[in-house]
Amino acid sequence: MLVSLLFILTASPTDDWREFRGPDGTGVYTGPKLVTEWGVDRNVAWKIPVPGRGWSSPILVGGKLILTTAVPAADGGQTLAALCYDAATGSELWRRNLFIVDAAKAGQMHKKNSHASPTPVSDGEKVWVHFGHMGIACLGLDGKEIWTTQKYVYKPVHGTGGSPILVDNNLVFSVDGGDQQYVVALDKNTGDEVWKTDRKTTAAMKFTFSTPLLLEAAGRRMIVSPASDFVAAYDPVIGQELWRATYPVKGWSLISRPVYTQGLVIVQTGYTTQHLIAIDPTGSGDVTNKIIWKNRKEAPNTPTPIAVGKELYVISDDGKLTCFDAKSGTIHWTERLRGRAYSASPILANNILYLTSEEGVGQAVKAQMTGYEEMSHADLKEKTFATFVPSAGALFVRTETQLYCFKPR
Repeated sequence: MLVSLLFILTASPTDDWREFRGPDGTGVYTGPKLVTEWGVDRNVAWKIPVPGRGWSSPILVGGKLILTTAVPAADGGQTLAALCYDAATGSELWRRNLFIVDAAKAGQMHKKNSHASPTPVSDGEKVWVHFGHMGIACLGLDGKEIWTTQKYVYKPVHGTGGSPILVDNNLVFSVDGGDQQYVVALDKNTGDEVWKTDRKTTAAMKFTFSTPLLLEAAGRRMIVSPASDFVAAYDPVIGQELWRATYPVKGWSLISRPVYTQGLVIVQTGYTTQHLIAIDPTGSGDVTNKIIWKNRKEAPNTPTPIAVGKELYVISDDGKLTCFDAKSGTIHWTERLRGRAYSASPILANNILYLTSEEGVGQAVKAQMTGYEEMSHADLKEKTFATFVPSAGALFVRTETQLYCFKPR
């Protein structure tokens, strides 16, 4: 108890990791050094079993780890819940069952997805959890419900995956189902709708799962949200579409989050012929002619790339790590990673890339333009789809059944 209290007392906003891929959605951690070796019996500070099934990454707020899960019922329904753990000890602080949905409402799920895949988001005082077409909830950090809604119902295809983001006083998320496609902003304190913008898409395959990104380019703030066949930017205040760029080849089922680096918005274009494209975001209207570079070689479908200075590190779904020049799209090097398949996005800590395969095979790799250099590798011996969370020298990893904390021992 004393250790837990000391952790909370010394925790600060700089230790927090409040959304998918952390501060500003970049995946970059700047705190004390993390372990570079981890495993089921290596540098384990604590581990606890997590009930149900979910691929949402945890977030960390004020010494509390918060994640979502879905507990299946015998009839095919799901109990959708938020869980909170003490980051210092792993002890459960609270558990809230938020929605109980039947099999019909839950829908069919892709074998790589779950009913609890979107990552929560927090402003340091409240937390918002998103279960796509099944419901959204706002909670206090003590787990008490502030508001819930099941208003945003759409036809899921393979389930849901995109996480919400906070923009000023709004909760923003994309809906790209089989029947409806729009971006919407809700008042974060009440759940009331502030704006809703139709995608106006003509794509044949309309479903996708990407998480939006807030950025500022040339003095203009915008929310960039990839859709099937195009990526668009929206005004954060009124939701008006500012620009859109059409992909070189039609694409659908987009999963990774946009990256903003070197003055360019970089997105992957989805199945079946994926590309990486880099767009100058300073235009208006149709900005397809502002695609600065495109590259099909080793483009991912699932893991979000990570920018490190002038470099862009990209993991393909089949496990190749490629270092690009972010400005030109030139490839510096490509290396085959351990593990057969990749879904989790990398993080960067102290100029080291932390990666994990779907099988739980992890690696620490130096981020350097000069060539591939592995520092260590690990095996957690079970499925790992969630992105790692670093904070105050600790590395938190969610696997299929466990939540780990790794620290030097």
